[in-house]
Amino acid sequence: MVKYNYSLVGGFEVKKTLIIAGPCAVESKEQIIRIAQKLKNIGIFYLRGGAFKPRTNPDSFQGLGDIGIEYLLEAKKITGMRIVTELMTIEQVKKYADKIDIIQVGSRNMYNYELLKELGKYNKPILLKRGLSATYEEWINAARYINNDNIILCERGIRSFDNSTRNVLDIQAIPYIKKNTNYPIIVDPSHAAGNNYMIKPMSLAAVMAGCDGLIIEVHDNPSEALCDKDQAITIEEITEIVNEVNKIDKYLK
Repeated sequence: MVKYNYSLVGGFEVKKTLIIAGPCAVESKEQIIRIAQKLKNIGIFYLRGGAFKPRTNPDSFQGLGDIGIEYLLEAKKITGMRIVTELMTIEQVKKYADKIDIIQVGSRNMYNYELLKELGKYNKPILLKRGLSATYEEWINAARYINNDNIILCERGIRSFDNSTRNVLDIQAIPYIKKNTNYPIIVDPSHAAGNNYMIKPMSLAAVMAGCDGLIIEVHDNPSEALCDKDQAITIEEITEIVNEVNKIDKYLK
């Protein structure tokens, strides 16, 4: 199996599982640069980090905002990594779209059609997360609102009746999207599980099912993370996942 070619994203010729990793939220310049350097050392070239954080609880940490974007750009300058972050409003898109390598649309904004149409004006990779309870058809139609050639769908788990985990990862979304669309699909096991001990097995299952990539929350000190610490994994744990994914890639090719 030949994986999706992400050569248009940052100039890398990647014909294997793309791995995007980094903290849920940018907490400081030192933190994001430190984590970026550690991730690059293990062969990860795409850095995720939230500057604008939509939170269900208004008392939760909602990110550093514009300063967080500045810190991400500084990490990019120092490490050469490509940055992936969520932009939540049309105003943010107009301000930062040309500076971000992959713009993330969060699950809550999958139905924000005016935002999606604005994103479609830019020749920029858009990572479109599936809504919390969106059908495949609704998800695909949201991508059609963006209507550019660089859309990447992201399965991040859907709500269910069981509250033992944060969400339920819909593995069958992977073959469905691969068969019925031309979009690449990556998987976010962090938001699906909400529990860090589940991230590795869910990541490997997704890769075996044929996903084109993974986006995983990584923190060098998860217990101190300001956002979603229960689902963040360590540098050592992401290293294990990278090694196992590389083995699967060799097997699937």
